[in-house]
Amino acid sequence: MTQSALDPGHVGVPRKHVHEFHVRFGDIDSLGHVNNCRYLTYLEDARVAMFFTDPERERRHPLHGVVVARHEIDYRRPLLLRPEPVRVETRVTQIRAASFGLAYEVCDDEHVYARATSVMVGYDLAKGRTRRFDERERAFLEAYAPAG
Repeated sequence: MTQSALDPGHVGVPRKHVHEFHVRFGDIDSLGHVNNCRYLTYLEDARVAMFFTDPERERRHPLHGVVVARHEIDYRRPLLLRPEPVRVETRVTQIRAASFGLAYEVCDDEHVYARATSVMVGYDLAKGRTRRFDERERAFLEAYAPAG
C-alpha cells in the first residue's frame, strides 16, 4: 500500500509519502532481525512507489533520469519478523538545480526502526552526465518539501 497525504492537522505542512510493507522471512539474518542491507531495499521500494505510483498524481510520473548519489542510515532498534506491516515515510528535504534530498523513517505506530537520508541527482543517461530538473519535476518535489 502506498499513499501521499498532507500531514493531518498541520495546515501548510508538506506531504509525506507513506509506503507500507511486510517484513519477509528472507529479510531476517542469523541474529533474528532484519539484516541492515535490507533497509536499502525498503527505501528503494518506497522511492519507486513515491515516484511512480502516487495515487494523487497522473499515472506517468514527471521525474525521469534520477540516480542515488548518497545514502545514510541510522539504525534505531531491531526490526523483527512480524505479521503487522511496517511503513517507510518519505519527505523531500531540499531541492537544488540538479539534486534533491530525501528523509525517511522506517516505523510503525509505536517505534522508529531506522532514519535515513538520500541525495538524488538528475542524470541524463544518453549524455552520461548530470542534468537540471525542469519546472514540472520541481513542482512534484515541492509538494513533498518544506516551504522556502
